[in-house]
Amino acid sequence: MTRLLRRPLFRAGLLIAAVLGAFGLYWFQPWKLVTDQTVDEALATVAAPADVPQATPSGPVLVRQGEFVTHEHRTNGIARVIRHADGSHRLELVGLDTSNGPDLRVWLSDQPVRTGPAGWRVFDDGDWVELGRLKGNKGDQTYVIPAGTDLNRLGSVSIWCKRFSVSFGAAELATPS
Repeated sequence: MTRLLRRPLFRAGLLIAAVLGAFGLYWFQPWKLVTDQTVDEALATVAAPADVPQATPSGPVLVRQGEFVTHEHRTNGIARVIRHADGSHRLELVGLDTSNGPDLRVWLSDQPVRTGPAGWRVFDDGDWVELGRLKGNKGDQTYVIPAGTDLNRLGSVSIWCKRFSVSFGAAELATPS
């Protein structure tokens, strides 16, 4: 072995293997397959639109809601859009349960939610708004929706892996009945 270590070509090969290994660990982050990050943010107590009189409500109102479907990784939970008395909107992920992964984001998108592999890669095909990095792959979490976001046009939410351009799971945001 000591003879091999003296050869420049062997040392160069070891260096290249080490660099490629380090890059592979950075890019794929395989430890995230076995680690979870749980978030427990306070969620709004809301009234359904049918329970709110036509006058301006004094508290948060549920305006859209949908259940997550699985895409690339098993994903469960509820996504809901809340309108506050001041007119601002917030996306709440309730009971989210998905896999951890590298570079996960929360996107509102104009693409419809499709089940199965046909829905895995569609959310970057049209218009989308990134609400931020996914805070955790489990639990309750909230995201501010920027003022002026057209929720009639951006009717779905995706847990999007930006690094690999794939949806872990998505929910259609429908008006509650």
